[in-house]
Amino acid sequence: MFREVSVVEVREVLRLWLRKYSLHEVARMLALDRKTVRRYVQAAIHAGLDQRGDEDQLGDELLGAVVGEIRTGRPTGHGEGWQRLEGERAFIAERIGKQLHLIKIHELLVRRGVIVPYRTLHRFAVGELGFGRGRATVRLADGEPGTEVQVDFGRMGLVPDPRSERRRVAHGLVFTPVLSRHLFCWLTLEETTAAVIEGFEEAWTYYGGIFRVAIPDNLTPVVITADPIAPRFNVAFLEYAQARGFVIDPARVRRPTDKGRVERQVPYCRGSGFAGEDFTSFERAREWMIHWARDIAGERIHGTTGRRPREHFEQEEKAHLLPPPAFRYDLPVYASAKVARDRHIEVAKALYSVPGERIGAHVDVRADRELVRISLRGQLLKVHPRQPAGGRSSDPADLPEGVRAYAMRDTEHLRRAAAGHGEAIGTYAARLLEGPLPWTKMRQVYRLLGLVRRYGAGRVNTACERALALDVVDVTRIARMLERALEGVPEGQRAPRPTGRVVQLRFARSAIEFSLTRDGGPTTTTTEEAST
Repeated sequence: MFREVSVVEVREVLRLWLRKYSLHEVARMLALDRKTVRRYVQAAIHAGLDQRGDEDQLGDELLGAVVGEIRTGRPTGHGEGWQRLEGERAFIAERIGKQLHLIKIHELLVRRGVIVPYRTLHRFAVGELGFGRGRATVRLADGEPGTEVQVDFGRMGLVPDPRSERRRVAHGLVFTPVLSRHLFCWLTLEETTAAVIEGFEEAWTYYGGIFRVAIPDNLTPVVITADPIAPRFNVAFLEYAQARGFVIDPARVRRPTDKGRVERQVPYCRGSGFAGEDFTSFERAREWMIHWARDIAGERIHGTTGRRPREHFEQEEKAHLLPPPAFRYDLPVYASAKVARDRHIEVAKALYSVPGERIGAHVDVRADRELVRISLRGQLLKVHPRQPAGGRSSDPADLPEGVRAYAMRDTEHLRRAAAGHGEAIGTYAARLLEGPLPWTKMRQVYRLLGLVRRYGAGRVNTACERALALDVVDVTRIARMLERALEGVPEGQRAPRPTGRVVQLRFARSAIEFSLTRDGGPTTTTTEEAST
């Protein structure tokens, strides 16, 4: 196989020859072929080298003349096959751009009459066309101390799960400050927004402060829709970032160089920190990874910075962080709920009333530990105190006037409504609602108010006075008293029923005109006779 001899080796060949070593000895000492040694010595003699002189003859001009004469057939250091591939550069580059395998390109070249060894084609494609090489990148500056922390999520391994009593896959949420590289790894069994926020809260405690910019991967709990310019964030995590005062700058999709500081830390955490450990519980695994990150990984000499990450962080970054959280973050529940026919929505198995006639509408709900906020198209509708599962928060103002008292079991409202129609009616209603279970008598009070609307407040008040005098507390008796009082009064002479609405009839006739005889036929009484 052809091996190119360096200029240093050529100098050493000629230096040994000047010291009277034979060609065979020079070839043995330098592990070269004797013919190769002979060619270089002959070319040097032809260029003016004299074995009787000293080593000062081995200057750059002499060595250049020797190498130039020996490599006249290889001016670029490559053979004839390489030169043939140079003529097919555009063809090869186009096929590489189309993601063709190099062995297929070699076959296509043979069809075109370009027959070269595959190894030569491979060297040409790698050296001249960048085949198989990673895309060139640029090392970014570290930035200001305490400003940026890169975050990645990676699989660690199996740990015992205390809830299911079996082994589950644990993932690591890995944090790496851009400047000091003092990493932190938080284990979690879930990839939810709550789990990610819990990991961030633990990270701020670990570092003793908050970084101003977080550069996460495109985790679904953080980024709903990835976009290089305008990503759409998860509302819950965005609100968390606002509460803690840091900015989210997610990496682009399939661009690991955007978070290069943390990219290699995930396999490092898995291989050096997690692998090979026999954890007896999930909590023990968490404690170990925090200890490992702080006292083992944090005390090593970092290959890039040449410093201990923990010491580097404490000396140059910690003082520049935002203050640590004074209390644990209360993660709210975000939901979209439909207003039911009873004008309530269900959130976390609790009911909350919604004002207005919005039955069937979908409202946005934010429920934290204390309050439940209900909004519609960005407008706040109602704020309720948070209720436990099975609880209910109903504001009487959210219900229609006609059903409000019944829905809320407001017996006092019924007492006031009855007393407004007359003193005896109010007393009678109060007597009806007496007892340990007053709401069971609410329907009787509603019927009493219905009698007021039908017969008028004066007649009902009189009937209630008579019933109270006899100590008779029964709405059915009041209704019979009112009906019997009207039995002897002709229809036309009865007082009109109170109503707030006047209906103009087109025809007004006496009821006698519609009476029937015993045989079923109409009576022959005229209108004049009936009126007399």
